[in-house]
Amino acid sequence: MSYAHIFPGQGSQFPGMGKEIYESSSKARDMMERANLALGFRITDIMFGDDAQALQATRVTQPAILLHSVVLSECASPAEPAMVGGHSLGEFSALVSAGVLEFEDALRLVSVRAEAMQRCCEKVPGAMAAILGLDDKTVSDICDQTPGTVIPANFNCPGQVVISGEIQAVQAACEKLKEAGARRAAPLGVGGAFHSPLMEPARKELAAAIEDTPFRSARCPVYQNATGTPETHPDRIRENLLAQLTSPVLWTLSIERMLEDGARNFIEIGPGKVLQGLVKRIAGDRAVEITLEGIQ
Repeated sequence: MSYAHIFPGQGSQFPGMGKEIYESSSKARDMMERANLALGFRITDIMFGDDAQALQATRVTQPAILLHSVVLSECASPAEPAMVGGHSLGEFSALVSAGVLEFEDALRLVSVRAEAMQRCCEKVPGAMAAILGLDDKTVSDICDQTPGTVIPANFNCPGQVVISGEIQAVQAACEKLKEAGARRAAPLGVGGAFHSPLMEPARKELAAAIEDTPFRSARCPVYQNATGTPETHPDRIRENLLAQLTSPVLWTLSIERMLEDGARNFIEIGPGKVLQGLVKRIAGDRAVEITLEGIQ
């Protein structure tokens, strides 16, 4: 039986995340306290509290989601994965699960990534928008035809693409996409243009941190966002991990490849249930053969 473990990204956080397993598992409590020390502040106090706004700050959200996902993977997962994948930020959790990164190293990289992305958002304002009801090619073509910087950032599932770029360019593309028949073209509540060329300064900062971090061969294939294909070699994994900061998340392709490679049991590990819904949409008629469950 082939289990695919999938890990969510930014936006899946919720107040109180991780508190239950912290209180019930000594191993989880130890990992979370190590994270507090590594980060230099008590991120668990924010995670377990009820201040949703504090949790939404990029410098908090990203390490919080990684921490929650990795702790659940280590302490609550019912099966070893035959393959792993993560959506955007979730790729770091997948790499820990596959043995490519040590927990503390992944936490440090995500902290660098979050801080660098936050600075990008403050320096170069950007926007993202969810586009529903159009095929991938139509969305891509309209982005190409729109003046300014705007690109498809997340190919989440058939009929659901997120675009990203300069504020005016995203707004103009949304109008054109509505005219082309989009059922919805709605701005997202994010502070910047993630997975677009506007994140280039953050990519350069992350590159130095990745270069100084040990990467090992994966215990199982990692289906990476930048290519949608499985990788096990540490050098290629490193290159793809860096590339995903400024290139689209090919989630549809990643899940398609997992299905082709025999995945029939998907476990979403981390806050939220969004990825289970995306897998079901991507699987289409094959969904009757698939089991979906979540650990949060």
